[in-house]
Amino acid sequence: MSQFIDRRDQSSKKSTVNRQRFLKRFKSQIKKAVSDAVNKRGITDIVQEETVTIPSKDLMEPQFSTGHGGKIERVLPGNDVFQKGDTIKRPPPNQSQGSGGEASNSGDGTDPFIFQLSKEEFLDVFFEDLELPDLIKKELAKISEWETVRTGISHTGTPTNINIVRSMRAATGRRLSLGGPLRGQLKKLEQDLTQYEKEPTGHQQQIDEIKAKIASIHRRLNKIPFIDTIDLRYNNFTKISKPSTQAVMFCIMDVSGSMDEPKKEIAKRFFILLYLFLTKNYKHIDLVFIRHHTAAKQVDEQEFFYSRETGGTVVSSALELLEHLLHTKYSNQAWNIYIAQASDGDNWNADSPYCGKILADKVLPLAQYYAYVEIMPRHHQSLWEVYQSLANQNPHFAIQTIHQLSDIYPVFRELFKRKLA
Repeated sequence: MSQFIDRRDQSSKKSTVNRQRFLKRFKSQIKKAVSDAVNKRGITDIVQEETVTIPSKDLMEPQFSTGHGGKIERVLPGNDVFQKGDTIKRPPPNQSQGSGGEASNSGDGTDPFIFQLSKEEFLDVFFEDLELPDLIKKELAKISEWETVRTGISHTGTPTNINIVRSMRAATGRRLSLGGPLRGQLKKLEQDLTQYEKEPTGHQQQIDEIKAKIASIHRRLNKIPFIDTIDLRYNNFTKISKPSTQAVMFCIMDVSGSMDEPKKEIAKRFFILLYLFLTKNYKHIDLVFIRHHTAAKQVDEQEFFYSRETGGTVVSSALELLEHLLHTKYSNQAWNIYIAQASDGDNWNADSPYCGKILADKVLPLAQYYAYVEIMPRHHQSLWEVYQSLANQNPHFAIQTIHQLSDIYPVFRELFKRKLA
């Protein structure tokens, strides 16, 4: 099969097509390299480029070559040593080629192929098999949607859009306007004809003239068409932008005193990973950041990730703020609602059942998906027990535990893995 390579000059990235073909061909090796890179670098460094090495053996293609047997009688151009009929000693088969990356005193070697993955290419591979789970109720935010609506009547259009009632009304008006004066004349002539016909004699000539005029008017009236092209009216349609349903992701992070710096670092990295994933794959999705200790507040991205505020722990304060936002700004009828919460599980024992009640009664019925990660190197507490009970009853409520930095990506993939149809 022939392959055509476009080598025309472009303003930038002349070999984009070939590069995409290469990435597709060595997809498995690239995915492995990206997976290895995730374990070596911090989550905040994911946006950096990555060097990918393809082993030389994976680059080899089938090819025809001269075998070791048979007789060859030819003299190559440029030879000034051998004459026709001379015998040339063949090199040993196992020394015909060296090995790249290992010391060798003979033969040639092939180095592995090394190239750079751009930030966009790295993220494409990194998030390839992830998505917001269970996106079944509504479409994503602000996708260009257009609705065709009626916008009045037009004098031009297609036959399928003819408005029969308006067309017949226009035809009737035209016939009345054109035939009105003639009908007035016809009525007067008929009255005169009746008058002359009542008289016994002497008016035959007038009667004949009136009858001729009446016949002429009838002919003119009959020539008025029942409906004309100028009478046709068409329904006019136009496309208007229709606000589509939208998606919102709530990110809730515990910043209380029990969340020490290592735990906060894990939580931040989890949300940074979530943030990168959402902004990479869902261009038109709202992100709402909520931080809480004894009190909760909605913050911007900068304050969410880098503020050093701390305090006690009341998880219900964040859930109450979440519920308020759901009912005031993010209506369930117009939004796909997703929620991710990170905490160390520390909470007042009396507050945990209240958290469960808020979730069960007011939040989970509105949400498409709720993901909770607990950052805890010790035993679970009352909040986990309450959430575990909710997870058993609600399939769209998922909980996972993160013990160390290396758990972040596996847990993230488990929470947001692509669901097979």
